[in-house]
Amino acid sequence: MIIDIDRVLGPIPGDDVASADEEGLVAELDRHRIDLACVVRSRALFYDPTDPPPRTVSDRLVPVPVLVPGPLGTGGSAARLVRLCPAEHRFALTGPHCLALAGDLADQGTAVLLGWESATFEGIHRLATRHPGLRLILTGTGYRSLRELADLMDAHPRIGVDTATLNGHRHVEWLVRRYGAHRVWFGTGAPISDDAGPRFQLDHLDLPDADVALIAGGNARDLLELDHEGR
Repeated sequence: MIIDIDRVLGPIPGDDVASADEEGLVAELDRHRIDLACVVRSRALFYDPTDPPPRTVSDRLVPVPVLVPGPLGTGGSAARLVRLCPAEHRFALTGPHCLALAGDLADQGTAVLLGWESATFEGIHRLATRHPGLRLILTGTGYRSLRELADLMDAHPRIGVDTATLNGHRHVEWLVRRYGAHRVWFGTGAPISDDAGPRFQLDHLDLPDADVALIAGGNARDLLELDHEGR
């Protein structure tokens, strides 16, 4: 099973994308032979995360709420996976409100998607130090951030990374050798970033089959508490 941990559903400013609606997104998943996708609504990402999202109809799409801490925010969520966007929604990742929210998420076993460009190295380090049980999945990393990423992953065993922009030569293999496949997640970031590249890479990883299976969907399936058929 292949699960894209990092995908956006809805219109994208300045671009005409196939995934503007559910039908188009599911067609894209079929085209790339991806079984399920964890989806953030583009309205919550770019505009107002406090708006109640429309109900997701397809059983191949797992909604991922965008949370904003504090009295002007969204409140918590019982979802297994959420996203924090401190830069986009102008809150402090290590401010009192976000630290309280992160503590709640850690206690309930909820994982957090966090964009590399949305937070600072110091902010991620302080957040993970304050809440070592919080599972953070960093997106949007790459070869320019690899040394900082390694610094964080060495210090914090609950920090993982998705593959959306890890497209340097054998980057994924290096991370798996150093940290284990249980800390690497298949993701595309589509349609903001390209989905064909990470999908092609997944088919050509020079890793044992068991490691590839974890990256492709095993890690996500365990996190989302899904069975082998994705239910």
